[in-house]
Order: sequence, then structure tokens, then C-alpha cells
Amino acid sequence: MAAQPPEFVRLAAHPLRWSLLTALAGGDLRVRELVDRVGEPQNLVSYHLRLLRGGGLVTATRSSFDGRDSYYHLELDRCAGALTETAAALHPALRPGIAPPPGRVAVLFLCTGNSARSPIAEALLRRRTAGTVTVTSAGSHPKAALHPGAIRVLGEEFGIDVTGQRPRHLDTVAGRRFDHVITVCDRVREVSPEFPHHPRRRHWSIPDPAADPGSFAHTAAELDTRVRHLLPELAPGKEVRP
Repeated sequence: MAAQPPEFVRLAAHPLRWSLLTALAGGDLRVRELVDRVGEPQNLVSYHLRLLRGGGLVTATRSSFDGRDSYYHLELDRCAGALTETAAALHPALRPGIAPPPGRVAVLFLCTGNSARSPIAEALLRRRTAGTVTVTSAGSHPKAALHPGAIRVLGEEFGIDVTGQRPRHLDTVAGRRFDHVITVCDRVREVSPEFPHHPRRRHWSIPDPAADPGSFAHTAAELDTRVRHLLPELAPGKEVRP
């Protein structure tokens, strides 16, 4: 009897499901945005999203801007593990390559208050790239200070001290050149301006941890996962697409 392919292969090999995974690799999207990306009817897209969610490759969260909407998110660690298992199932010598180190590029993280999600993402990317990437964060309506939960989780979980950092307004960076602009808040995604030089834009739908102070560790861990999987796209010679 022929061996069955791994579950990841069975799920991802379908052309439409692969298109959905590929679209979500660029950031979190709503169903109607996925419908536009893949050019298929919404009922068909929703059906295949359910299969991907059932396989643990995709998850969905309610928009914190509009509770009627949901953002779909690619589970990067789950996909990475599934790819490793798939390679090993084919031949034990097949192992994923190590991503090249980041080059000198500029990344901007945006949220509303610039007091929790975006400064956490900024600090984590700066730490993981050892200063080889120019990282900035800002907010559309910045708070007076960083949230104590953000300061605490970065210090306790990652050994990063941001006590001297202050939120900055989006207007202060609007004219600067960035290679990547990443919104980490559903609300700011709707008001984020255009930037010169056509940066690569993506959205990470991250709930505001300030609404649940006990969630800061989870938020930081989620952002760290996304930051780790962003690194290969920051490698020297990697094309930046608008």
C-alpha cells in the first residue's frame, strides 16, 4: 500500500489553499480581501479557509476595530514545523536552510497609541537583528508613556530595557523612507498614510494587551514569532515589493 503524504502536503497542495496560504504569508487579511486576492467566490474561499483552520495552519481573530470582521492569520511556527516534518518524511537529510542575516533596511511598526504593541515589536526586531536593521515605531494617537505592561514583559521575558522610550506620533516619521511598514493594530490600519518610496506593507492583527493586562506575555510571544519569521525577508538582496 502506498504511503500517504503528510497532512501539510494534503492541505497545502490544493491550488486554492496554496494561494490562500501565500496571500496570508504577507500579513493578516479579511475574507473579502482574500476573495479579491485569489479571484474566487466567497463561499469557496470560506470553505477552504475552514479546512486550513482545521489543520491548524490558519487561525482567525475578531477585528478590534470592527467586531463584525475577522482577520485570518498564517500560523508561521505551525507551518515551519509541518514543513520540517514533511521534509524528514521524504528523506532525513532534507532540512530547512538557515535564513541569511538581515541587511541594512528600515522597518516601521504602527499602532494607535504606540505604547504597547508597536514598541514591543520594535524592541524585539532590534534585538534579533543586533542593530543591523533600522527599526522605528509610531502611533496615530500616541499615549503619554509606554504601558507598564510593555516595559515589564520586555524586561522580564527578553532582558530589554525600554524605560527611557517615549511614544511618538505618526506625523514625525511620515516623510521618512522605510522598506517595510507593518501595522499591528486593526484601527491604525484604516488610517495609515501612504509613504514615499513604496515600502512593503503588511498587517498583523494583534489585540491590544492593554485591554487585558494579563495578556502582555502572550502578545510579546506572538510578536516575537512574527518577527522571527520576518527576518528572511530583510536579507540583503531581497526584493522589496510595494
